[in-house]
Order: sequence, then C-alpha cells, then structure tokens
Amino acid sequence: MKSGIARLSLIAASAVVLAFSSAAGAAVDADAAKALAKKNDCFKCHAIDKTKKGPSYQKIAAKYKGKEAEGEQKMIKNITTGPKVKLEDGTEEDHKIIDTKDQAEMKNLVQWILSQ
Repeated sequence: MKSGIARLSLIAASAVVLAFSSAAGAAVDADAAKALAKKNDCFKCHAIDKTKKGPSYQKIAAKYKGKEAEGEQKMIKNITTGPKVKLEDGTEEDHKIIDTKDQAEMKNLVQWILSQ
C-alpha cells in the first residue's frame, strides 16, 4: 500500500513540475520581441497602442482574440513572405520581411504582439 501511495505522489509531483516547466517555456520574452521589432523597423508603421501607417499591436491582438493560432499563422506569413497589405489610409504596399530565420524569435515576436 505504501509503495502505491509513494508512486502516486511521485506521478503527481512529476505532473506539477512538467506543468510549471511548460508554462515557463511558453512565456513571451517582451524585451527580445521589442528588440527584434525595433531592429526591423516595425515601429515605423506600428505602435503598441495607436494607429500609425499600420494597425496598432493592440488592434491586431483584439482581431485575433480567441483565435490566437490563426493570428500567429497569418502574422508569421506576413513577416516572412512580404505580401501586399492594405494600410490604414487605404493604400497598399508590400509588408516588410523580417530579418531573421530563427523561428523561435519570430514566434516570440508574434506571441508578444498577440499579448497586447
């Protein structure tokens, strides 16, 4: 009986450790995201809380609220393929392609935007 309780306790403790390590691994590094955005001149067209040439990051996050996976996919496509995008004034231009091949950096940036 004691070994069954000990085994159950070990399993429960392992599950808790795994849950916390997964949550910590999924945390957004805001400083790294902002640095990548700054390095790539993203703030030329976007701001966190106000509309510039492009929508604010808060507006983008609101658009994908509850649909974060879809938003992440669409934003990664925009920053890696440079499609035509419609600007706030109605004109169109090619979206800038981000200068990194690091998937983790791109994902962190997109998740940071979605967290606004």
